[in-house]
Amino acid sequence: MLKIKNIDVYRGSTHVLHHLNLEVKDGEIVSLIGANGAGKTTTLRTISGLLRPKNGEILYKTDTNSHPIDTTSLPPNEIVKLGISHTPEGRGIFPQLTVKENLLVGAYNRVDDQIESDLLSMYNMFPILQKRSRLDAGKLSGGEQMMLSLGRALMSRPKFLILDEPSLGLAPLIVEQIFDMLKRINEQGVTILLVEQNAVMALELSSRAYVLETGRIVLEGESADLITNKKVQDAYLGGAES
Repeated sequence: MLKIKNIDVYRGSTHVLHHLNLEVKDGEIVSLIGANGAGKTTTLRTISGLLRPKNGEILYKTDTNSHPIDTTSLPPNEIVKLGISHTPEGRGIFPQLTVKENLLVGAYNRVDDQIESDLLSMYNMFPILQKRSRLDAGKLSGGEQMMLSLGRALMSRPKFLILDEPSLGLAPLIVEQIFDMLKRINEQGVTILLVEQNAVMALELSSRAYVLETGRIVLEGESADLITNKKVQDAYLGGAES
């Protein structure tokens, strides 16, 4: 569904991603793990059009019968129209807008007549957001803001969802709820690429994974295999099997 081919990405004069190759198949959950500064957020921002690669291609297929589209020159709003939605690190909500207004921002590209029904679906998925619908989003708890960020992304009706550190700063119980929601979203047909600091949870949720170090993929494979890999355990799993 998504194939990154030999991309090089710079931030100023710093070469952040080096000839990166990564693939996500339709219906998968794929995790991308690595230490802080490895280039994980840069990878996601490049996919969503917020950064431009100097070299390489990002190819996206909107359905199984379509020809791949090279998205590297498209602006972010056009990438969203293709079905790619991004939940950024830190949630990225609009604190002075209400919860409802934040959700509707997620549908700004849409012109169909199903927006209100999708809004109700978000309220059914995240009941607390309906209770807080008239509240300024900046007054929500961290967990509620994460649900809002996820709901806003889903309001664009994505086929491909990329998430950057959804558990960051959240209590363990809330993290479990968020990951349960991600599993349900995937079961409803949304493909997911996940960057997550909790490597154990990321590998348990995903079917395949990539390990990124200093802008280069150093390991890839089935998540079940990587979670028992000694190097991965020592670097990211506390040195013990999960």
